[in-house]
Amino acid sequence: MPDTRKVGILGGMGPAAGADFLRLFVGACEARLRASGSPVSDQAFPEHWLAQLPVPDRTLALLEDGPSPFEGMTSGIEGLRSHGVASIAIACNTAHAWHAKLQRSHPDVELLHIVEETAKYLAAQRIEAVCLLATQGTYSLGFYQAALAERGIACHLPTEPERAQVMRGIRDGVKAGDLGLATRLFAEVARRMVERHGCDSLLLACTEIPLALHGVPGHAGARLVDPADVLARALAGRAYAVG
Repeated sequence: MPDTRKVGILGGMGPAAGADFLRLFVGACEARLRASGSPVSDQAFPEHWLAQLPVPDRTLALLEDGPSPFEGMTSGIEGLRSHGVASIAIACNTAHAWHAKLQRSHPDVELLHIVEETAKYLAAQRIEAVCLLATQGTYSLGFYQAALAERGIACHLPTEPERAQVMRGIRDGVKAGDLGLATRLFAEVARRMVERHGCDSLLLACTEIPLALHGVPGHAGARLVDPADVLARALAGRAYAVG
């Protein structure tokens, strides 16, 4: 069996997205095992821990002076550290507004950065432009826009009404358990953006958007890039990077 490191996942933002991230991580581990020619068995997977706990809304904290999620995320990281993990993935894009502060508070554990991992992936894939679907909080941070610009990748943003529609899909759709509503709202915005910008790659920069958006109506060739999937593969790489 391959040697592995313990890794952790900080979820709970929301719980469905955290659970889906775990699925992505297990899939990434299986892919690494197959690529290396190692047998795929229960014992070949790395020890990994998922922390799911209530954390205040990140967008409300950023834009409406809501309660900070920092203490909740710190509690989750402390729980993961108690199990001896070497690296942690945060299963929420907007939560990375607190990444630097969290990393300074926990220098003995690596906190992967979803934006940097995604920007590196897009550059390696030679993608020249993306349409960005995200939360209002993530748009306000501008970290995807900046990271992509550094690599010469154009980043197209929705209009203000479209951003509000995406937020409704997240809050009234995915978080409320109405995936049908979320799919309709996300798909409509995605279709408009693809047609307006002539861009065939969409960056789904909220871990809950991929739970409901699986394609763009009328644009079967549109490519959906899920940063959570990129991050899950990066975490799997850390788990097997021993020696």
